[in-house]
Amino acid sequence: MVSVINSVDTAHEDMIHDAQLDYYGTKLATCSSDRSIKLFDVTNGQQTLVTQLKGHDGPVWQLAWAHPMFGHMLASCGYDRKVIIWRETNGVWGKLYEYAQHDSSVNSVCFAPHEYGLMLACGSSDGSISVISSTGDGSWDTKKINNAHTIGCNSVSWAPATAPNALFDQQSGQQQLVKRFVSGGCDFLVKIWREDNGQWVEEQKLDGHSDWVRDVAWAPSIGLPKSVIASCSQDCRVIIWTNDGVSTTWNSKILHKFDDVVWHVSWSTTGNILAVSGGDNKVTLWKESLEGQWVCISDVNKGQGQIADRPSSG
Repeated sequence: MVSVINSVDTAHEDMIHDAQLDYYGTKLATCSSDRSIKLFDVTNGQQTLVTQLKGHDGPVWQLAWAHPMFGHMLASCGYDRKVIIWRETNGVWGKLYEYAQHDSSVNSVCFAPHEYGLMLACGSSDGSISVISSTGDGSWDTKKINNAHTIGCNSVSWAPATAPNALFDQQSGQQQLVKRFVSGGCDFLVKIWREDNGQWVEEQKLDGHSDWVRDVAWAPSIGLPKSVIASCSQDCRVIIWTNDGVSTTWNSKILHKFDDVVWHVSWSTTGNILAVSGGDNKVTLWKESLEGQWVCISDVNKGQGQIADRPSSG
């Protein structure tokens, strides 16, 4: 069983929507409907408030840490249609870049693998996905995938920049290492996007859910010759999608049918354990057995509060 080793009193004044540890697990970032982001030092079992970031004009839905090779950098997105990239300089956190080109709430942000440079994907309720990248000279390049998901995009997650990402390229007949990410939307679909000559194109459309897809997570590579994606939905199901890296076919397997909506899925660093959280107020950990079956290896049920996500109207 996994036990709760530490509880952090964030002192947020409203519902918390996301909490993310940095690369080394020493800093915790939280965001809330109170429009603020808080950063804590959580080393040695202690919690120390480092700073509070205010720049959003509405609830802040999600956070993402950049790889430490880029310094201390954090991205946030919110109901105010903004994406903000924050950076620490000489011990002081401040706004590095603000992107406000979406027409509705921005629901998800995710930094690409550092091998691709400083690059960020953002999914919005306006149905589009933006990819923001640093040019290296202080300016930013943006590309938008319009109508990526009908009604809205709820989640984005990058593929690892390693071998299982080298999916079969239909045109060349060879395996190629290209930039990819996965998205989930209100159209019940999971989609895989590939960069092709500087533009983002839809590579695969994975149809298996019967309600809004709330979260998607591409598993880190652990040396296995396959790619794995987890998706969760308001249909109370988590689906595991796998690709062998040779064909273009993605196989699906229902991990579990839960009793309530499933808000989030998150892989361990090694990519072999999946954490699932949802409306049942539980966090469950799942692992694939040698026989290929997914089994629950632990569950954490602490407190009476609701595990939160964006409202259905987000």
